[in-house]
Amino acid sequence: MASQREIFHVSGPLHLLNSFDWRNTFHRRSLAASLVQGVYILERDRQRGSIQQDANAPPWWEQFHFQLNHVLVDDSDLSYYGAIFELKYAHPFFYQSNPHPPRYVIAFRGTITRSVTRSDDMKLNMKCIFDKLEESSRFRKAFEAVWNTAMAVGPTNVWLAGHSLGASMALLAGRNMAKSRYQLETYLFNPPFISVPIEKMIKNQTLKHGVRIAGSLLTAGIATAMNRHCKDPEEDPFVVLSEWTPYMFVNPSDPICAEYIGYFQHREKMEGIGVGRIERIATRYSIGSLVSGAMGRDSEPFHLLPTAYMTVNISPSENFKQAHGIHQWWQQHFQWQSKLYKFN
Repeated sequence: MASQREIFHVSGPLHLLNSFDWRNTFHRRSLAASLVQGVYILERDRQRGSIQQDANAPPWWEQFHFQLNHVLVDDSDLSYYGAIFELKYAHPFFYQSNPHPPRYVIAFRGTITRSVTRSDDMKLNMKCIFDKLEESSRFRKAFEAVWNTAMAVGPTNVWLAGHSLGASMALLAGRNMAKSRYQLETYLFNPPFISVPIEKMIKNQTLKHGVRIAGSLLTAGIATAMNRHCKDPEEDPFVVLSEWTPYMFVNPSDPICAEYIGYFQHREKMEGIGVGRIERIATRYSIGSLVSGAMGRDSEPFHLLPTAYMTVNISPSENFKQAHGIHQWWQQHFQWQSKLYKFN
């Protein structure tokens, strides 16, 4: 039996149905989150053996004039982890404006803990922790779909979106496309930050800042000693990546993604105290990636980003489920703070 949160007309972004504006950033975000939710429900429909007439998933995309073009199926457990949605119709007016509607949105769900997919989802979460997601068959199939779609219709006509584990998939796919000089509009909801959650663990701001400074000095020192810093900006992959600006959505009460807040704010604080040059080196490495490099196994921490437009939900969350949930990103009654963080 479907839960109330799965039914679009109970918990979906109903406020957008009669007034959707492709130029409105909140509307675009809500649409991206709705399509990701559609992938979650698509998999739950599959597990229930729902037939088309009883399926709960279609309204999550059909209400916004999208159709399901292709489902991404995991080779191991046969679960639905992603989908390619095709826009059937948008008013011609919006194609004359910028930003314009996408032709396709490729969306990825996160972990479903109470289901038969939990085992494979958790294995992928472990791969994320050890920067091995790119080696998984699920990601390889996802990236093939992203690449082929972008090459067929042009990267400006394709969006990526994902939540939690799915945000890691979308982030890594978008990152790889950006390194090939193709920037896709990307929506990352509660993306995991693979690190000790300093933002949540340490409440004292002075101590927190001190810990971050010490971490930056250590990381930059090791990177410099290993001669990891690229001298030519045009050959520097982190500089190339800075041309891509994903939209990131985080909640400070969610330990999975909250560290992104400190990651970007710390960069500004280091500039403010005159040691921005050190942070520009430290911000691109993790201690784990440097250790792997020292052992001859180059490992690029895919969760570290030079540039992002980050939106923080500053409204209180009652529990972890609410703080990490996808539903918050289309709710009207929450308060948000948004800021562009750009690598210089």
